[in-house]
Amino acid sequence: MDQTGIVLISHSAKIVEGVKDLIRQVNSDVPIELAGGTDDGDIGTSIEKIQAAIENAHSPKGVLLIFDIGSAKMNAEMAVEMSEYDQVEIADVPIVEGAYVAAVESGMGKSVAEIMETLRKNF
Repeated sequence: MDQTGIVLISHSAKIVEGVKDLIRQVNSDVPIELAGGTDDGDIGTSIEKIQAAIENAHSPKGVLLIFDIGSAKMNAEMAVEMSEYDQVEIADVPIVEGAYVAAVESGMGKSVAEIMETLRKNF
């Protein structure tokens, strides 16, 4: 079954790794890619990392990006603009809770549009 891919974006690689670990306790199949920290391992975000994560998480059902703070949203928006895919959405939700709900919904086979609707209703 195709599942919506999820990209977790944070200024800290440890944060997205921890969120992925939490999700994996309930769902081991949903495609989750990480874009945490800068290219040289510092605190910050990287458009290139986000673009690569979108590419790796892409599925016919789309890709959902969830970010932590500030410039992560701006870099996510730039990466989406540069993406060649149509169904790539950014969810402005709490990274832990939002990613968890999104993963559950993806595991049920929902599209990125359906997941966005659920997130809008709950956050």
